[in-house]
Amino acid sequence: MTTESKPPKIIGDKLIHLGVIILSLLVSIYIRTIPKASVFLSNGFVRFGGNDPWYHLRNVESILHNFPNMLWFDAYTQYPNGTHQIFAPLFDMFLSTVIWIIGLGTPSQDLINTLCAYNPVILGALVIIPTYFFTKNIFGSRAALLAAFFIAIAPGQFLSRSIIGFNDHHIAETLLTTIIAMFMIMALKKASEHEITFEMIKNKDLSTFKVVLPYMLLTGVALGAYSLTWIGAIFFSFVIGVYITIQFCIDHMHKRSNDYLAISGMIIFAVALIMVLATPYIGSTKPLAIKGLVAGIIAFPVLSLMSTMMNKKAIKKSYYPLAISIFFVVGVGVAKLVSESAYALITSVFSFFMRTGGGLTIAEASPLLSIGGQFSFQPIWYNFGAMGYISFIALAILTYKAFTQKNTPENTFLIVWTLMIIWAMLQQNRFAYYYSVNAAILCAWVNIKILKLAGWKNLMDSIKSKSFSAKNIKAMHILSAAFIILVLVYPSYSLAMQQTQGTSGPNGYWIEATTWLRYNTPDPGLDYYESYEIPADGESYKYPDAAYGVMSWWDYGHWIEVIGHRIPNANPFQKGIGGRTNSIDEENLPGASTFFTAPSEETATEVLEAIHPDPEKAGARYIVSDVEMATGKFYAMTAWTLDTDNYYIPVQTDVGYQNVPGPRYYDSMEARLHIFDASGLKQYRMVYESPIGSTQEPGYKNVYNVLYGGTLTEENTGYVKIFEYVEGATITGTAPVNETVTISNNILTNQMRTFTYTQSTTSDGTYSFTVPYSTTGPIEGETQFDTMPAGPYTISYGTVTEQVSVSETDVLNGNTIEV
Repeated sequence: MTTESKPPKIIGDKLIHLGVIILSLLVSIYIRTIPKASVFLSNGFVRFGGNDPWYHLRNVESILHNFPNMLWFDAYTQYPNGTHQIFAPLFDMFLSTVIWIIGLGTPSQDLINTLCAYNPVILGALVIIPTYFFTKNIFGSRAALLAAFFIAIAPGQFLSRSIIGFNDHHIAETLLTTIIAMFMIMALKKASEHEITFEMIKNKDLSTFKVVLPYMLLTGVALGAYSLTWIGAIFFSFVIGVYITIQFCIDHMHKRSNDYLAISGMIIFAVALIMVLATPYIGSTKPLAIKGLVAGIIAFPVLSLMSTMMNKKAIKKSYYPLAISIFFVVGVGVAKLVSESAYALITSVFSFFMRTGGGLTIAEASPLLSIGGQFSFQPIWYNFGAMGYISFIALAILTYKAFTQKNTPENTFLIVWTLMIIWAMLQQNRFAYYYSVNAAILCAWVNIKILKLAGWKNLMDSIKSKSFSAKNIKAMHILSAAFIILVLVYPSYSLAMQQTQGTSGPNGYWIEATTWLRYNTPDPGLDYYESYEIPADGESYKYPDAAYGVMSWWDYGHWIEVIGHRIPNANPFQKGIGGRTNSIDEENLPGASTFFTAPSEETATEVLEAIHPDPEKAGARYIVSDVEMATGKFYAMTAWTLDTDNYYIPVQTDVGYQNVPGPRYYDSMEARLHIFDASGLKQYRMVYESPIGSTQEPGYKNVYNVLYGGTLTEENTGYVKIFEYVEGATITGTAPVNETVTISNNILTNQMRTFTYTQSTTSDGTYSFTVPYSTTGPIEGETQFDTMPAGPYTISYGTVTEQVSVSETDVLNGNTIEV
């Protein structure tokens, strides 16, 4: 080929690559925006997915209202304690800055909602670019194009975390770790091409060093950005540390200089450390991140020094890994003696992502190969399609080649990176969105191998030389192309399309319920957009007297806060749950789990009172329940208390034994509220119910009627119900001794459903009832309910019937009414 013909070929190849990348980007964006109608609702409401995206919206709104200040402490959640910022700041700060610039300093709520909704789509598409360059630098441009397209159509958690409306830092984690890997590979390649040593730096011979330095710095900046995006980012520092340690062993065993590893590791970690130190707060893990990065900066030159000394003393090469092991063990021992926190850091690494007890009920934190506690391979198909299985085969081949053939540092890095992600993924399935990148890269590599075996290179050469004809196409060409399309592309794309039929997040019932809460309950006396003063260590935030909590399961805390503008007691940061952590012998701490599993109204009220440090105040004024809490999620509530026995019992049925709710379940506060509509409770009243949904509720009522002699109407009621905790009005009167006295009323809900509220007692000459409903309706400044009695209470005993009216003031102040 002549010199004149080369530039057009190069330009042509670049245009083809650019075209494929653009196509991959467009496909990625198209897939991720399919469910936009379920995000941007026809009534103007923007429905973000899941739970945490709502808190990211909370952070973004707060930053924009107080720009450029971060919400380091939020008094509007986990009443009465508040919550220090859980998220690392970069994700929300960067997005807020973009919105602030586009909105010229005063962005509208529509602009905020729109950019937050599309942010994960853009980040998900951008993962294509570092995936392409990583693969290109290790396996070549053809594999890079395949990898770019594979990641664009990847299904499972990678898709769900980057779909429109799911504005969470998870997809940013994937993007940044892929960027770290990309620059790491570039740095390794440059370092192997231009050998760098400590001697070179000592002699100030920096000409070669300057060629490699930019890639090291960029890797460090990417690692620092990752550390400021996720509080668990020490994980990828650990990945890099493990890789460098293994590469030290490989290089030492092969008598290669390993100074470049120590220098690279020190620079990368130092840059990240500077970024971490410069940031005022990174969730609760800033000290952990600092210790981990400092440990690497110290360890890398020590490993290099060990290698140099062993070489000088001509110590057997195979002793080097043993020396590292001894160094590690000694380091652990010294840490235990000198610093308990450092020791805890080291020993926690091996169970970094493991959860126990109630933590196992968190969907994203459960092991990958588990569905409902049962072992299953189905999650592999769901998350990766055939790419999951093929990537494991490719990894095995690549690892075998690393042991049997000449290997490169880049290949070793890919192997270590992939194995570490698999390790994390098996502990918590959420890390499947990390592994999608590795799967795409490995599948691209193995498919290029298949295409080469099929003779595609010869076919492409014939096309380029213009000697192409139909006879050039062989059966192997057709079969290999069919394999890629039918086994990899089509299943992944098909799964992705199936998984974009809708988004998670609050359903219509919850949106309506939290909106009602916002506009029909008293203002808690706290500015939603305030930059709250951070309480001093050991002190609690000082709430105004008007403040109160809203008790619900932790899943719904962010919705209550962000949509309802009310202060939840528990939130998806697993704050305010209460219960136990490690042993049934521990104190059952007050919180959401102990409240909803309480065996009586009195015990539940004691929990509310125990939550608040002021003995004159309760931890919550409102309780929000949905039918999921009363059915499928109820087990999670018990799991957080580590006391799960006998809530469900085996019963013989026509199809064998089945577990059904037992007496302990029906005695729980959750059942008393949702299944029994709080009938008979003294201080809890329903003030709202959402529209009725089709649920398991009738089945639970049927079990109660059949097994326990109940007379419940076996029907669905409101999907979400809101109850108010009140002092209750006391009604007293006289009746003959041993006479059964009953008080009752028909309650008409806002959904025009009627149920009976009733209590009974045995008279000792007098009787007394505490009732939560007023018969005269709401008053200004208090709950604006329209779920209330249809008329006065009826008190009956023997042949006597009396009518009693109760005012709202009587109920709120705990007044006594004499009959």
